[in-house]
Amino acid sequence: MIRTLIVDDELKNIRILRELLQSYCPQVTVTGEANGFNEAIEMIQTLQPDLLLLDIEMPYGNAFDLLEKLMPVQCDIIFVTAFDNYALKAFKYNALDYLVKPVNIDELKAAVAKAEEKSQQKNINLQLTNLISNFKNTNAQKIALPLTDGLIFVSVSEIIYLRAKGSCTEIHMQNGKTFTTGRVIKYFEDLLSTGNFYRVHNSYLISVNHIKRYHKGRGGILEMEDGTMIEVSVRKRDEFLSRFGV
Repeated sequence: MIRTLIVDDELKNIRILRELLQSYCPQVTVTGEANGFNEAIEMIQTLQPDLLLLDIEMPYGNAFDLLEKLMPVQCDIIFVTAFDNYALKAFKYNALDYLVKPVNIDELKAAVAKAEEKSQQKNINLQLTNLISNFKNTNAQKIALPLTDGLIFVSVSEIIYLRAKGSCTEIHMQNGKTFTTGRVIKYFEDLLSTGNFYRVHNSYLISVNHIKRYHKGRGGILEMEDGTMIEVSVRKRDEFLSRFGV
């Protein structure tokens, strides 16, 4: 639902807009109504609506004065006014739309549809932002390595590479330590899939952050920061190098 606040200095206009929204825009829920300049500022700050239906002419200041006090404005704006001479200025404020009273139902529906589309895009962007954040934060996390006598917790950022050894996996750390766990390497490939790790070979899962050099060859050889030389399989080479724009 699009949480919407109606601002107009005439109660009759607020009622008309509310009824139009209820009848023709089911994706909207009116969370507040304000009929004065100061009341509008307080309600916008308190309710933080997704959408603002905003009359331009009000006592004690117009809509643009109101927006100046609220900058940066976090919600979408549809201006609703009896005057059409403000249109250009309205769009300078990145208004979604500009409706002239009496409000045309089709124009109102179209304006709200724009708001809905923009709201959905915001949700997508939020998901992407969270995904990117999780990706970046993986290196700050710790993972638990099951050992014969319990668990040891290591920082992901300190893992240089992992090596498959039968049904076990060796984890080689930045401090020179190596841990052997009874988990197969595929387990760690899935666990670290959102981090900077790449399966360059059936036997090796490497941290991109700890590569020192790439040596050309049939598939190529990676020189890791600890001096270990790791072969890149031929079928993995192009995909791996493409991560670096090569």
